[in-house]
Amino acid sequence: MTRWKEILGANERTNELEPIGVIDVGSNSVRLVVYEGAVRALTPVFNEKVLCGLGRSVATTGSLGEEAVERALAALARFKAIARILSVKNLMVIATAAVRDAQNGPSFIQRGERILDTSIEILSGEKEARLAAQGIMMGFVDDDGIAGDLGGGSLELVDLAKDRLKEEATLPLGGLRLIDTTGNKIERAGDPIDSALASLPWLGNGEGRTFYAVGGTWRSLAKLHMEQIRYPLHVMQGYKLSAREAIDLCEQFRKTKKPLDIPGIASVARARREVLPFGALVLERLIKRMQPRQIVFSVFGIREGLIYGLLPPHEQARDPLLSFCEDYAALRSRSVEHAWELCRWTDRIFADPALEETADERRLRHAACLLSDVGWRAHPDYRGEQSLNTVAHAGLGGVDHQGRIFLALSVFHRHETSEANGEQLSERLRSLVSKRVQRRARIVGAAIRAAHMLSIGMAGIIDQTPLTYENGLLVLTIPRAYAALDGERLRRRFEALADLLGKKPKIRISG
Repeated sequence: MTRWKEILGANERTNELEPIGVIDVGSNSVRLVVYEGAVRALTPVFNEKVLCGLGRSVATTGSLGEEAVERALAALARFKAIARILSVKNLMVIATAAVRDAQNGPSFIQRGERILDTSIEILSGEKEARLAAQGIMMGFVDDDGIAGDLGGGSLELVDLAKDRLKEEATLPLGGLRLIDTTGNKIERAGDPIDSALASLPWLGNGEGRTFYAVGGTWRSLAKLHMEQIRYPLHVMQGYKLSAREAIDLCEQFRKTKKPLDIPGIASVARARREVLPFGALVLERLIKRMQPRQIVFSVFGIREGLIYGLLPPHEQARDPLLSFCEDYAALRSRSVEHAWELCRWTDRIFADPALEETADERRLRHAACLLSDVGWRAHPDYRGEQSLNTVAHAGLGGVDHQGRIFLALSVFHRHETSEANGEQLSERLRSLVSKRVQRRARIVGAAIRAAHMLSIGMAGIIDQTPLTYENGLLVLTIPRAYAALDGERLRRRFEALADLLGKKPKIRISG
């Protein structure tokens, strides 16, 4: 880790767009992810995995299978070539449980290092758990609960609260390992799972908190649930299930003799299906022992945790959602400065006690302002629809699905006053959030819509045109220097905003 920090240097913002790559040699898959830069809001520019099954027989034979080794080495050779094409100078390579536990792990590492021309770090179970926790820190804010990263060879568990690690452990409960040790008989897996979990009395600390589920097998379970309930937002990060919903989902695999007949199974990659019943059983037993309030699925894991550990403290402390939105605005909007002005301009609207907002609602409103102009290049008839789709499915961190939908609806209403365009998706998304969230999205969208009639998307105008409340009036004050910007379209949009707020509109020219 120290060597990688030295390579990256201080990682100041001026170096943030230098590509950085991570190769993760796991027990089931070997994966390369190349990120745009080592920053708080990570953006993958390339992501490829090969399911090699290195850990398929390690528990019973003590060795990595020859065929799996050759597949993994071929994947490493391809990944080396890809990294060269993408000009990745900083390539970090890690290996986990299968290589760590196998007798021939060292020889595999030697061959892999010759191919890659760089060192491969074999993670200890404890370090793997810490990196999984750091992945949660990268993707969430105010994290509080127990995180579990289920791989092919092991299960890493860590108790974390507000970015502080309290407990950590690794258990031999990976999907491939359980298949190996039980002869692929699910009925034999319950006792070893329960025995391993019983060795961690601190799991009881998870009662009433969040369980963060990391790993491809558990994400496949969440994808299956989405298909079964026809969930409209197919975004894995931040997807939530109640403990009861998760147990019901997992029990499908334990109670059926034909897992391949479970509704929605076609949505899961074939290579994942064999480990799914074992992953479901581990999750079911975990939930029953911990009694968490909810299960939240994360696409951020040890690879993202590795990058998080390289960031300086001031970068780690940045809000992942606002960091992403600011970076995205810089790429897609006309003016980032104007987007921040919108944050301040709308602060005045929500200063009304009747619109009191929580700290999280405020940061979501600011995020909506930052994203509000990302669709400006689209055809005018489709800006609302395209903006809604873009934001709803963006690679956001630090936000749950309720917040994500608020952002998408806010940007939709920034362009559209009705549901005529984009009606189908916007209606399905609205059905997932409260009336309060829907109303806030309409107000924020209408405010941004009115502001753009003044600023034309450029900075330096709306900071000089404040909003105030006066005796049932919503007052927009325009300095005389900008009086010519007053007009019918501005008044219509301002009237629509005032109407949503239950106020009468008034435009005042001053100076």
